Amino acid sequence: MSTRNPVVLIVDDTPLIQLLISKFLEGCGYTLEFANDGEIACEKLFSNPDLYDAVLLDRMMPNIDGMEVLRRIKQDDRLKLLPVIFQTALTSPEELAEGLNAGAYYYLSKPLKKSTVRAVLATALRERLGRISEEETSKIRKQALESLDEAQFTFRTIEGAVQIAELVSSLCPSPETVRMGVLELMINAIEHGNLDISYDEKGQLLSDEKLTEEIERRLHLPEYASRKASLKFSRLKEQMVFIIEDEGKGFDPEPYMEIRPERMMDNHGRGIAISCKLAFSEIAYLGKGNCVQAKIITQA
Repeated sequence: MSTRNPVVLIVDDTPLIQLLISKFLEGCGYTLEFANDGEIACEKLFSNPDLYDAVLLDRMMPNIDGMEVLRRIKQDDRLKLLPVIFQTALTSPEELAEGLNAGAYYYLSKPLKKSTVRAVLATALRERLGRISEEETSKIRKQALESLDEAQFTFRTIEGAVQIAELVSSLCPSPETVRMGVLELMINAIEHGNLDISYDEKGQLLSDEKLTEEIERRLHLPEYASRKASLKFSRLKEQMVFIIEDEGKGFDPEPYMEIRPERMMDNHGRGIAISCKLAFSEIAYLGKGNCVQAKIITQA
């Protein structure tokens, strides 16, 4: 795994906003690069697509605006999984939906808040760097596991979920996308399932930059220490099936199957919807909501 600092491209035509974001991110250990407009941003991204780990993108810019930059990023296979975080004063539901449907990771509304910028970027980078942490070994694993048709795993921690997601996704046609989707569902099983971290609690913990600390604390509490989650993988003739189950009390998944306007500005809560849209052919929650079945159709 690379030990380099995450590289963040800040795209904004206002020097004061660039300076403000730089101040917000001081001490975070990021390498910051800047672009004054969309054209320069595209030149940087497409000339060195492996360099960048996240983009903070102003939506309203002259010439090439943020939406066009986002579209170009998502149309390029080398960049389509790069998290793009919009910063904008446009906050109508229609405008927010347009960006999220086009693939934006999150919206930061102006005036920007330091705690929100840091929390959202930290979450995006954690997911991004997790996805690329074992790229070299995944090829070796795939060759060794090509004959695997069924497997079952148990996990308790985020680290364990990352390892399992890397393993099973290497068997799939689009491993990076599937890895993202499987990991989102597994993290949901840990945080909201086994550890009873509510939606509102997670939002506050992310804002306070204390989510990792709280997960670790709850993992050692007597009421949660013995809880495990499981993932079952099956490769059938025309589909791959993932069943993820936790020992929590369950929940109503319906509000989270798509990105709704009332939650667009929350600092989390898009994982299930993103998995539905990008990673799987279909997703269904079973029973009381503590078991989810995700399928990839491999043949028409």
